[in-house]
Amino acid sequence: MAKIYALQAKEVFDSRGIPTIELLLWLDNGFSTITSVPTPTDENQNEAVDLRDNDERLLGLGVHKAINHINQIIAPQVVEKEITAQGELDKILLDLDGTANKSRLGANAILAVSQAVLKAGAISVGLPLYEYIQKKYNLVQELILPSCIVTALDGGSHGGKNLDFQEFSLIPASHLSLEKSLEMIAVIKQKLENLLISKGAIHATGLTGGFTPNLYRNLDAFELLVEAIRTTPYNFAQDVFFGLQACATRLFEAGKYRIRDSNQGLTEDEMIKFYEQLREKYKIIYLEDPFIENDKKSWQTLNRDLGETTTIAACRHVAAKVNEINKIQQNKMANAIVLKPRQIGTVSELMESIKAVKDQNLNLIISHSTGETLETFIVDLAVGVGANFVKFGPLNRGERIVKYNRLLDISRELNSKEN
Repeated sequence: MAKIYALQAKEVFDSRGIPTIELLLWLDNGFSTITSVPTPTDENQNEAVDLRDNDERLLGLGVHKAINHINQIIAPQVVEKEITAQGELDKILLDLDGTANKSRLGANAILAVSQAVLKAGAISVGLPLYEYIQKKYNLVQELILPSCIVTALDGGSHGGKNLDFQEFSLIPASHLSLEKSLEMIAVIKQKLENLLISKGAIHATGLTGGFTPNLYRNLDAFELLVEAIRTTPYNFAQDVFFGLQACATRLFEAGKYRIRDSNQGLTEDEMIKFYEQLREKYKIIYLEDPFIENDKKSWQTLNRDLGETTTIAACRHVAAKVNEINKIQQNKMANAIVLKPRQIGTVSELMESIKAVKDQNLNLIISHSTGETLETFIVDLAVGVGANFVKFGPLNRGERIVKYNRLLDISRELNSKEN
């Protein structure tokens, strides 16, 4: 079996011009793989530490420390190890770090190595990465493509605060194939841009590439999307539905949720009613992080009232931790979990989190990060573990498009095997 011959990490830039890590891993049989890791928008104390240099260079955002940890500390310990021994190699990474939040070596350094090991393992046995993941972890019996949650509008900190909520998304109906779904999204995107131009509205894009119109209310964003869909051959609430990433932590101030749709701010009960009205009028079938993390009662009420028809997803405060995933189900706070590999660190830990989601009969969403690269790891991951949904961002910009194109390639491969 192939063994690790060498590792070499270097600093590159993500989609926002923020430094991140790229890693090249060589095997002793001559094969190699390259990988890179995404970066978060802001510090989230619930997540593993994204290690930065905190010096004068690049406003302190450089990753030379993390890179040196790979090249000088990790590499000597993993060279000559069998590449398919993912669990053993991940344990070495965790032991070398020795902290609960990966603060010594950095979760970005640890993920880069762990991710590269998994990719190289697939190469060493001659399997596509998604199939290697399926066979290795047995988290899904049949390979089925996840549904796409595609960002249309960027709001909150992603969109210059022109809108309060972070992501307004389009979700294709399940009767459409992946190819037809993305064709539809591409058409709606073009029509939406034309509509913004015709109205004299801002049609610039935000951090992830979604449009950032200057609107008076958040409700106006949904009206705009409905209007754009009506100019296409597709039917709203039949072919395409809406999703919302609220990122409610950034909306909560002085005991109320502050959104431009209310001059006084909304109490917890009023916020629940607001979401219920959105579900009724705009057929929203996906709500992510609708409340602050310790607003347990509101999570429970919304999940009770809308959970039968709507995916209520928790991301920020769960941060891929198994104990938090279990709490979500035990307390009936949500029916879905959003996972990002960078939240936890190693592939082995991520797979434990995914298993917990499935064991609790929750829906699984595999998500991109704000600062992305051309890496397509999360695409194969989502297919290999049987995720219900994927979030790659808008159908815009290379770091997002490459992921949709990878999913299309996997779709063609699976179809060819059936035929």
